[in-house]
Amino acid sequence: MIEIRNLTKWYGRVLAVDDLTFDVPDGKVTGFLGPNGAGKSTTLKILTCYLPASSGTVTVDGLDVLSDSLDVRRLIGYMPEHVPLPGDMRVREYLTYRAGLRDIHARDRRSAVDRAAQRCWLTAPTDMMNRRIDQLSRGYRQRVGLADVLLHDPKVLVLDEPTIGLDPAQIRDMRSLITELGSDHSVILSSHILAEVEQTCAQLVIIAGGKLAAKGSPQELRQQVAAGSKVIVEVKTDEPDALAGDLKSLAGVADVTTDTSGNWQRFELRVTEDVRSHVGELLTTKGLPLRELRREAGSLEDYFVQITYRQNQQTPDLVTSV
Repeated sequence: MIEIRNLTKWYGRVLAVDDLTFDVPDGKVTGFLGPNGAGKSTTLKILTCYLPASSGTVTVDGLDVLSDSLDVRRLIGYMPEHVPLPGDMRVREYLTYRAGLRDIHARDRRSAVDRAAQRCWLTAPTDMMNRRIDQLSRGYRQRVGLADVLLHDPKVLVLDEPTIGLDPAQIRDMRSLITELGSDHSVILSSHILAEVEQTCAQLVIIAGGKLAAKGSPQELRQQVAAGSKVIVEVKTDEPDALAGDLKSLAGVADVTTDTSGNWQRFELRVTEDVRSHVGELLTTKGLPLRELRREAGSLEDYFVQITYRQNQQTPDLVTSV
């Protein structure tokens, strides 16, 4: 649905996006991540036709965002991080007005507004449709912003920090809604909350210094965490130093640290692969009582920090990304 090819954007002598290429497929939610100043906002503004690119192409359903700007805008629903809402309008009045701007026929506007409001919990458990917008909490304003972008049932949804201001129950409902929307729309979700992204997105695109730093599923990226996986072993032994040496000699074990807890010895193995079966065989051969054997995989946060730090270290000092 969305194809970004060799996208580059300069602000004068400042390079914001540097030869960026990735796709957003149908039927999936794609997480778009990066540290502050990585070029995320610039990329999203180009995608949503707010800014022209310096070079490269961006197409939405085969339409170029520069030459077919009006047609592309009809395909996109964009919810910015800070949704600009007129405080003196009531929710229904505002959504009806926005439906008119989106070329929804007058006879269809009420049904479109009601449908979007129900999906965004603006009618239950408390009906907010006749409330003035300046009387709404931050969470309800987020809901109004999301309802706005759903009015015309766009093929593409671009959501920038959609859960800001929501309480834990609302965040969970929002995740479910975004997952549901991903089955019928192409969704780009930009967020700084990695746990939220991991639970919602099927694909992640990480940029740093204006460049593509990594791409893949959350599971694939977690597996690439350098020295991020550990195997924890808790066993009863009278010869902990000898056992530590045996554990370190196993293939896939990079290092072993020990800690005594009562009569039990705890070993923490830094590994490059899952070695639990080999550890189990070793302990069975020695006849040692085992209390715990588990693996701690590297987190998505670990990978994000590693990959963005590495990318930023490679970015020339004379070129600054925004």
